[in-house]
Amino acid sequence: MDKIYQSKEEFAEQYRQHVRALSGKEFEDTSDIDRFTALAKMIAGDSRVIAAQTDERNRVEGKKRVYYFSIEFLIGRLLDNYLLNLGIRDLVADAIADMGGDLDEIERQEPDPALGNGGLGRLAACFLDSMAHEGIAGYGNGMRYRYGLFKQEIVDGRQVEVADEWLSKGYPWEVKRPDKAVRIGFGGHVVSHQEGDRTVFSLEGTQVGLAVPYDIPIVGYGGKTVNKLRCWSAEPIDEHFDLDAFNAGDYTGADRDRANAEAISAILYPNDAGEHGRLLRLKQEYLFVAAGIRTLLDTFEREHGDAWDELPRYVAIHTNDTHPAMCGPELMRILMDEKGLGWDEAWNIVTNTVSYTNHTILPEALEKWPISTFSALLPRVYQIIDEINRRWREGFDMSQPESAERLRATAVLWDGEVRMANLSVICSHSVNGVAKIHTDILKASTLKDFAALKPAMFNNKTNGICHRRFFAESNPTYAKLVSEAIGDAWLDDASELEKLTAFEGDDSFLERVGASKRANKIRLAEYVKRECGLVIDPNTIFDVQVKRFHAYKRQLLNIMKVIDLYNRRLADPNFKIQPTTFIFSGKAASSYTFAKEVIRLINGVANVVNNDPRVNDIMKVCFIPNFRVSNAQLIYPAAEISEQISTAGKEASGTSNMKLMMNGAITLGTMDGANIEIVDLAGRENEAIFGLTTPEVEELRASGQYFAWDIVNSDRARLGRIIDQFVDGTFAGLSGNFESIHHELMFNNDYDLVLKDFHSYVDTWEALTATYPNAQDWNRRALHNTAMSGWFSSDRTIREYRDEIWHA
Repeated sequence: MDKIYQSKEEFAEQYRQHVRALSGKEFEDTSDIDRFTALAKMIAGDSRVIAAQTDERNRVEGKKRVYYFSIEFLIGRLLDNYLLNLGIRDLVADAIADMGGDLDEIERQEPDPALGNGGLGRLAACFLDSMAHEGIAGYGNGMRYRYGLFKQEIVDGRQVEVADEWLSKGYPWEVKRPDKAVRIGFGGHVVSHQEGDRTVFSLEGTQVGLAVPYDIPIVGYGGKTVNKLRCWSAEPIDEHFDLDAFNAGDYTGADRDRANAEAISAILYPNDAGEHGRLLRLKQEYLFVAAGIRTLLDTFEREHGDAWDELPRYVAIHTNDTHPAMCGPELMRILMDEKGLGWDEAWNIVTNTVSYTNHTILPEALEKWPISTFSALLPRVYQIIDEINRRWREGFDMSQPESAERLRATAVLWDGEVRMANLSVICSHSVNGVAKIHTDILKASTLKDFAALKPAMFNNKTNGICHRRFFAESNPTYAKLVSEAIGDAWLDDASELEKLTAFEGDDSFLERVGASKRANKIRLAEYVKRECGLVIDPNTIFDVQVKRFHAYKRQLLNIMKVIDLYNRRLADPNFKIQPTTFIFSGKAASSYTFAKEVIRLINGVANVVNNDPRVNDIMKVCFIPNFRVSNAQLIYPAAEISEQISTAGKEASGTSNMKLMMNGAITLGTMDGANIEIVDLAGRENEAIFGLTTPEVEELRASGQYFAWDIVNSDRARLGRIIDQFVDGTFAGLSGNFESIHHELMFNNDYDLVLKDFHSYVDTWEALTATYPNAQDWNRRALHNTAMSGWFSSDRTIREYRDEIWHA
């Protein structure tokens, strides 16, 4: 790889100059935040030089451009990742050490950008990395949130949401591009007039704001390709500061226009329970779609003129879930209203340009908006959607017996709502799921009527992860061991990891695998002590469940296992438990009461277990607040058991399962999402699988014969005891009992089948942990998981998108 700095001395000279220019001080007199800002700006500047070369190369070669629209891009800290991708990480670390600094400490100054929340956003970020690695002309298009979702704090066991002020010290990776700002109109009314035989539509009386782009470089491994992520921020169209209001003491009112405009990009996922929240969220979704579509069309027109029928040849628009569903109608609006195309010509362009990834089978997660709200805010876009729906209905073959029901299921407008998933499908030429079972369920259930009508457009693209970030960067001790064994070609091609199978019988190598894991456990234990004030023992098993909190992900099942083990140990001091630290982390949506109650329960149980001298030498419960990319990169390498315990048929894919597998954890899970592919690759004997399968779940629900009370009453000693403890004060010390959890299980009949899978789960956990003392065999299985994980690289996933969907 060609390096941007050929020696430590060359780098150090440039770096000192940047430090002086930014801080007015010599390197030795600066703080670590000054050193970080200077280094990040320096590397960002180098990256933008390569980005300009990349753009010119793409233009000359006539490359197809892929625009990836996503409401989230959870990119994480960039400095270490970019030094790795540019091939200068060791050079920079050595040079800074010679200067009297510490690169690790400098890197810790970088904030986690609050541009996403969970798997959806991290997947999008991994895809950007892999597009750059694969040399694809790929561009992220999202929102620049001032505060993100929220910063999670734990107070008296409860999740408390506070603003994530990640921009308070600036963000040196981004460049504001006011010259590329886009005017965005909301509200108003549609007017039409005739121009020859054409009816021309326009909007009058709109409220206009600005979408202002901030560009972040995306550095591909090898340093030859640098793409960009463009994030949009909302600003007022004109600066209107009311001086009279200010002088009268109305300081808030004096700048009300700016506050109202900037609210659109203030937070991720505004609460849409009320009308004001729905309007704000729709404004957000339209703003980043409309601004992104305008920008890509400007680029196309600059390079290809008005040859709009060529757009699908040179442009791919990919919509990551339903948040960018307006890409289709907005593209139609511009092509017809501004470029003069007819409906049929514009529609052909749209449906050959747009593609859609579905991320959920949960009906409540398939966005729907009240027509009254939507049409008032976006009248012309709604008019186009109404016409899309009318033409869809008119083209329906109603001669078949199931046609009426199929039309009801596939219509975009129904029961007073705009159905964004249906809009996404109808506007696309490709619809994909994100794991084999998820795609099968989409075709058999969630989108079955579309699949019956257009089977060829449905395909599977199992998710992947960026192995350079989540293995090479996150787990340097293990990565070094791997490279010593098989070379470093795996950084470029993750399938090379399979060569590690040759070392599964090498006792010395397996000992080094175990030593690496222990070093990572010590590193995480130090973080937990520093951040949480809790001492955890690296000699215990680290049992990890880290992900967004949701009922179907069944963190409740996990903590019930902990309660059961605690109860059994108290009842019988001879009951054997492998010493274990149970680690949880993740956020619950601010309005998701049940998920927040499960977080409170975990902390309530932790308060009891961790302070009980009868058990706290063999078991502890640890909740790590504010799960994000930076602490995830500490957690994954330290994990030994990967908890992937969703109700079968509910998890689309999961990516924490892949990250944990790659870092040598053993999967304890259901046959759900990508767990199935993990088992196929690594062998069931190297994982720990339990519980109902998807067909068994469906059969049980269809039978109507599942009764939570019967399950509990058949096991009063263990399950009954746990259920009683939710309400008898056992774990109420921090903040009270857990009646709502008791009610969800017993009176709402345990929809996610926690009680049904409980014994299978606990028995499988006990059988798995019983093998832990055989360190060599445990390390062999850990190494085997790493060896077989290369298929889950996002590089592979992106190549499939490139070849089978984008044709780029």
